[in-house]
Amino acid sequence: MPKPAKLGPQPGNPAELIIDGEVKTNEWQLVPQLEAGEELDPSTLPSGKIILPLRQWLAHRDALASRSEEVGVWLDSEEGAEQIAEEATKLPVIAVHFPAFADGRGFTAGRMLRERYSFTGELRAVGGFMRDQLTYLQRCGFNAYAFEGEQPLASLKDSMSDFGDSYQTGVDQPLPMFRRRF
Repeated sequence: MPKPAKLGPQPGNPAELIIDGEVKTNEWQLVPQLEAGEELDPSTLPSGKIILPLRQWLAHRDALASRSEEVGVWLDSEEGAEQIAEEATKLPVIAVHFPAFADGRGFTAGRMLRERYSFTGELRAVGGFMRDQLTYLQRCGFNAYAFEGEQPLASLKDSMSDFGDSYQTGVDQPLPMFRRRF
């Protein structure tokens, strides 16, 4: 008998976030994950732009297609990008949850969404990442950051340019430095 899924920390939904290097108002509402055994009633979803947990989105994706407002998906740390691979290009926003700063699985999910699954929409980091990780998140293709710390977002923008260049390839620079020199 499978062990029931236990919910970890839920990502927050701050009023403002950093999108493409600028502090902007959060126009999307993040819908929290349901406990195992609970069922989502799509008619009770809030109006406006929403970001649904992957499990709920997969269960109701056909019903949600008729919704007039946009719908995005958020991946929890144990959910891989391959679970929405073919649908990724149709989504306006994908959020990736970082339950703790030491959990790096979201970096892989971001890079796979951009490089393997050609996702071009808003790729949002949500949860417990740190200021020092913003550069690395950007290198993995994230362009939006729903930071939950207490630091002002305007001061965090500076962290996105902590390093002037990188030796390794990234989503933001597909050529390694040795190829760019010659």
